Amino acid sequence: MPLQIAQDPHADQVLTENPFALLAGMMLDQQFPMERAFAGPAKVLDRFGTLDPAAIADADPEAFAELCSTPPAIHRYGRSMAGRLQALARIVVDEYDGDASRIWTEASTGEALMKRLTALPGFGEQKAKIFTALLAKQLDVKPRGWTTVVGDYGRKGFRSVADVVDAESLAKVRAFKQEQKKAAREAGA
Repeated sequence: MPLQIAQDPHADQVLTENPFALLAGMMLDQQFPMERAFAGPAKVLDRFGTLDPAAIADADPEAFAELCSTPPAIHRYGRSMAGRLQALARIVVDEYDGDASRIWTEASTGEALMKRLTALPGFGEQKAKIFTALLAKQLDVKPRGWTTVVGDYGRKGFRSVADVVDAESLAKVRAFKQEQKKAAREAGA
């Protein structure tokens, strides 16, 4: 089933067909609207001509940063995210022979997958949980113990990008996140 996270047919096709694009979109999903973050890899492809991790890792950092920060930028912090994207690509090249899908297809347990993800730039524990849930819910990648490591993100509902399958589910995830932020503010008041 094609992914529909970016809510843009071209960007979603790139995410569906290219494991590095999906990984990069998840990395970009911070302090930026989720659908725009996941559209970032398609912008890189359109401007740079490839999403090959080796080409991205080896690109001139200044030229790549310029490409990523040119409006519409891949992220609100386009230049710094360009550097992070190159660092991510370098790890994929050096540790996974340029095949991002090996990060999840070769992880035999949820715990092993979490360890691999949290070793990546821009992937803290929460992001790794969400990406593991996304892989399970939308790509049927379910290493043993995945539900244990993702916690509530593995449950049915609309908690994160793992649950976004169309515009309606995106709106429900956004509403859930706003409720969570409101509750956190009220708890801290």
